[in-house]
Amino acid sequence: MGNQPDLTLAETFVDPTRITHSPTREHGYLDVLGPEDDEPVSLANRFMQSRLLAAIYERAWRPMFTRGFSYGGKSTLKAHTALMGEIAGRGDLKILDVACGPGLYTRELAAQLGNDGACIGLDLSGPMLRRAVRDNSAEHIDYIRGSAHALPFADATFDTVVCLAALYLIPNPEQAVRELCRVAGPGGQIVIFTSLRTPAASLPGVTGAMRIGGFRAFGREEVTGWLRAQGWTDIDQTLTGQGQFIRARREAALRIAT
Repeated sequence: MGNQPDLTLAETFVDPTRITHSPTREHGYLDVLGPEDDEPVSLANRFMQSRLLAAIYERAWRPMFTRGFSYGGKSTLKAHTALMGEIAGRGDLKILDVACGPGLYTRELAAQLGNDGACIGLDLSGPMLRRAVRDNSAEHIDYIRGSAHALPFADATFDTVVCLAALYLIPNPEQAVRELCRVAGPGGQIVIFTSLRTPAASLPGVTGAMRIGGFRAFGREEVTGWLRAQGWTDIDQTLTGQGQFIRARREAALRIAT
């Protein structure tokens, strides 16, 4: 990539009281974590941090996983396409893409933003973010290396917060959902695309393999229950095979749960 982003956009969103290391800018993204925060705690997390996956993610990994959520069919892909069309940023919205990987969704979400709109992609993986900077940088986008467990932003910062095809890999998904809720502002929305626990996940050997690999399948009421516990009651949920799409909206006057 010729010119590296100046990261002014990312810097305006980071709350200095919520980071413990001075940010670095070496690879074209803002890194608010120290080296000791490289925390791949499972096989899946180690794989997600690999250069190999960053290289093949767009061509093979994402399409395979998206279709896998609907038993190799297209219902999940259709639901995803429809949802992205609805939530893509327009005007001056502020959007956060948590666990953004190589920035595929980030760029799609930012495509129609206005002059004062912004889309921040956040991920723990340096290889994924370097790929994002190289392949999916655009106007209104900056990338940050940070943790979904402790987002480096003030309360009520964003209009739309998404976590797409990633929650099932995060070591503490309930804490991550709490953080999504915390940084979403009044009148905002949270969108999650993740796994669904079905009878297939209970087949002999599947549960153990998922546990060893660090993958998690969520019950139908599990993620929505975490959202409701944070005061989000306007929730739409679409089930597609092994996956689920969740869209929660917050009333403009609703206070952040503590």
